[in-house]
Amino acid sequence: MTTPRPPFQLTLDLPMPGRGEAPRPVAREIEVATAAPGPESPAQTANLMEAICDPDSIEAALRAVVRNKGAPGAGGITVRQLPGILKARWPEIENQPLQGRYQPQPVRRVQIPKPAGGTRDLGIPTVIDRVIQQAVLQRLQPLWDPTFSEHSYGFRPGRSAQQAVAQTQAYVTEGHRFVVDIDLAKFWILLHTIRTVMRLG
Repeated sequence: MTTPRPPFQLTLDLPMPGRGEAPRPVAREIEVATAAPGPESPAQTANLMEAICDPDSIEAALRAVVRNKGAPGAGGITVRQLPGILKARWPEIENQPLQGRYQPQPVRRVQIPKPAGGTRDLGIPTVIDRVIQQAVLQRLQPLWDPTFSEHSYGFRPGRSAQQAVAQTQAYVTEGHRFVVDIDLAKFWILLHTIRTVMRLG
């Protein structure tokens, strides 16, 4: 029988920025995240599925899916065929999410080459599932996005990797010396000096 290892937390001695969400009076602290009692979000969720399935919402989702193009999923239906199929089958499709019976179809897996060699798996949902996903996103994103950190740039409307790089450069100008790059998918944490990352002498 093995003895359980005690939990460890890493505390980095970094200069604290003069602005931020929660300025701290001292540099050496450990942030403790505790869940608040009750719902995580004060967002209004009554009739949310009805709002998702609203004709205007579905029309906007359809336009977004058609605009993004993309390959057909496992069902073989193309983006070009999608408007006609939705028009013919929408009452039947709409009832599934409204009654809590909606089941996404299997995702078609394809492998795409990586720039540095090798391949990575990419899942392609059916075009009908993409419309439903887009309609859900359109309704939920305005509810959850305001709760994100102002320093979060990933996969958010109006945010980009270029903005994240520009903010990093601003931190360098303010005198910060470290960049922490976190790859959650592989659970690697890489610590670089800003001099190496940005090739500063």
